[in-house]
Amino acid sequence: MIAFLKGVLAGKTTTTAYVDVGGVGYAVGMSQSGLSKLPEAGNPVELHTYLQVREDGISLFGFLTLEEKALFERLIGVNGVGPKVALAALSVFSPQGLVSAVSAQDVAAVQKIPGVGKKTASRIVLELKGSFDEGLAGLFADEAPDAILSEQVQGAREALLSMGFTSAEADVALQGAPEGADESVLLQYALKRLGSAGLPTVGTT
Repeated sequence: MIAFLKGVLAGKTTTTAYVDVGGVGYAVGMSQSGLSKLPEAGNPVELHTYLQVREDGISLFGFLTLEEKALFERLIGVNGVGPKVALAALSVFSPQGLVSAVSAQDVAAVQKIPGVGKKTASRIVLELKGSFDEGLAGLFADEAPDAILSEQVQGAREALLSMGFTSAEADVALQGAPEGADESVLLQYALKRLGSAGLPTVGTT
């Protein structure tokens, strides 16, 4: 699985970013919102990616944040919602905005997504609402254990944030952390998970 791409932006269209990674060009489907935030061609770029393999082909989709990627994965899990609609959703809404609309059961707001009618909007709200009771944290399938609230885990989380990781990356990295471990052990655990997930560690940017 291709978890992320780190290379140079070779160019982009209204639907696709082209990333040169060591001389290999990747075509990556992205939301219009994500594409608008990319740098000019020739500049370094890093994308979290989702690889879709189907009988009729292989497609790669890219995201600037883990929240966007997680939301995309949740959306395509809804019956009748494919990558095109999921990317359209990310073009219209920020992750927080869509999560809020779903949590509020605002079908009319969800219908603002191009290609989504009332029936599909209602299905999105029905199937995803329970997942978003905790806000953006609900995007991630495996919730952190109670130990995440401990002083040691909080310290490790703050250390990750100081290293430049986002709050979402820190929270995901600390999921499943061993209970009762001290802060240094938790930090090592988190950094190992971040590395194995294909996310850059400090000093690699």
